[in-house]
Amino acid sequence: MKASFRKLAKLTLILVYLVIVAGAVVRMTGSGMGCPDWPKCFGYYIPPTEDSELQWQSGQAYKKGQVIILEETLQVAKEDFTSNTTFDSSNWELYTKHNYAIFNPWHTWIEYINRLFGALAGLATLILAFGALKYWKKQKRVTILAWLVVLGMGFQAWLGATVVYSVLEPVKITLHMLMALLIVAMLLYIIYKVNDEDKRIYYDRTTLILASFALMLTLVQIGLGTQVRQFVDHQIEMMGDSSKRQWLNDPSIIFYIHRSFSIIVILVNAFLAYRIFKLNLGHVKIVWILFLVVIEAFSGMAMYYLDFPFASQPLHLVIASILFGVQFYLVLDALKPKISPNSL
Repeated sequence: MKASFRKLAKLTLILVYLVIVAGAVVRMTGSGMGCPDWPKCFGYYIPPTEDSELQWQSGQAYKKGQVIILEETLQVAKEDFTSNTTFDSSNWELYTKHNYAIFNPWHTWIEYINRLFGALAGLATLILAFGALKYWKKQKRVTILAWLVVLGMGFQAWLGATVVYSVLEPVKITLHMLMALLIVAMLLYIIYKVNDEDKRIYYDRTTLILASFALMLTLVQIGLGTQVRQFVDHQIEMMGDSSKRQWLNDPSIIFYIHRSFSIIVILVNAFLAYRIFKLNLGHVKIVWILFLVVIEAFSGMAMYYLDFPFASQPLHLVIASILFGVQFYLVLDALKPKISPNSL
């Protein structure tokens, strides 16, 4: 039973990471407003593919909540009705949550797929929560955390709606990302608690402190990175997508802090790896951490020196979120009481 529950928890974690990947692609392609309403998309459960589907037409049957674009505004059908030969404004009401009224089928479907991944991940977390009820007597923390994940996904969905209603306000996008990392952490803790594998991992207090410090540095670096991303988004808005060379011509001080801070991140993780290997502590995940840190550094350098090559921005974000997850699990392993290597 534990094995099947742990597999379900891992599947849920993968789906949450797919949502993070999809969200990164949405940001890279500028598709965040591809669906200007929520939870539907232009009032549809399956979004339109052509402009004509969002234009008013005579003799057309409209459903309540269906959206059209009229004179650069979104109009929402008040009730089910069939249109006459002329437009009747009494059948429609202005969409007032924002004034964004642009249809781009490419952006719409990218955002729609992102939402589909979110719905699928939400369903998986709900199934996981019901499965966790069997742990209530012996491991209450697993059950409580599983239901907290469900609540977290609900809150994340609400955050997603506020991001749309705010027309992609940077602060809300950042909160959306940080909430995703919190969900990842809770799922990893559940996976850790139901793991019965007998690992040859030894306890070392200094390593635990270093691993925790490295995790904290990653969180700080992600926070700084979101501030840099907000600056870049502002530059894109002013200069356009065709001026990549100028996006970081006059960067804010946060950019220089973020860039310099990466050196500290690399050095701390390198020293952590040195100690783990020297004492033979058994933390094999440190190899993955070193690999991810290097890839993260190179993707950051590519954005600066190669003028934001294709997919470098989402790759940078996704690698950072995976790095956080692996580091968090290493800290959990380091916390577990084990015999000291010095006592062998």
